[in-house]
Amino acid sequence: MTKKKTITTLNKMKLNNEKFSALTAYDTSFAQIFDEQGIDMILIGDSLGMVLQGHSDTLKVSIDDMAYHTRCVASGAKQAFILADMPFMTYATPEQACENAAILMQAGAQMVKLEGAAWLKETITTLSQRSVPVCAHLGLTPQSVHVFGGYKIQGRNNDVAEQMIQDAIDLVEAGAQMVLLECVPASLAQAISAAVDVPVCGIGAGVDTDGQVLVMHDILGISSGYIPKFSKNYLAKTGDIRKAVTQFINEVSEKSFPAPEHIFE
Repeated sequence: MTKKKTITTLNKMKLNNEKFSALTAYDTSFAQIFDEQGIDMILIGDSLGMVLQGHSDTLKVSIDDMAYHTRCVASGAKQAFILADMPFMTYATPEQACENAAILMQAGAQMVKLEGAAWLKETITTLSQRSVPVCAHLGLTPQSVHVFGGYKIQGRNNDVAEQMIQDAIDLVEAGAQMVLLECVPASLAQAISAAVDVPVCGIGAGVDTDGQVLVMHDILGISSGYIPKFSKNYLAKTGDIRKAVTQFINEVSEKSFPAPEHIFE
């Protein structure tokens, strides 16, 4: 019988300095393929607003959208840990966060992901006290695209970097059981990974995070527009979806991905 991976699994991997691999998925078929290849975690990202729905950002994704795709993924993933995004403005208050997190957990998520910094502390504590595991998303938070003025690297300024380290520590103390860092300098991601005792997953955050996540459309070379600097088209290298996923998993485990050309300094 296949053993389901849990947050305990990822914590043990961090303690043993073993890198975990993660991909986004949005339906049963891809979730099953990724699961069978041994992916450690599947993220149902609100990126579906862009890669599935054709929007220019993630802001139009609803909680119903996320619940639907979480149910689809949960039916195909028998061993991978399942993380689901809380979409834009579904966690503006702790009470609202509880209501919407319950929808995703009941759909099959094992953890929910929230974008934001210090203002999230009360919400994270409230969710954790009510048995909802939380991943805190720092760095480039796509739901804040209009605040940032576009999709830009975060944390290059020393003051901002120091604040991000403190935010990560504070959010973990508030109850976050995982941190996701997106598009930050590798040195900052390394510092945050060392500063907290929970798994840190990176996307465009260098090789020293505890795990790596990529968008499935990017590793398969089917994203519209362009593939980000931090990603890699594994299908072009292998010619087979299953082999592409296996190569990604192996390269993360061996610490050969991300390579220098995928990293922000």
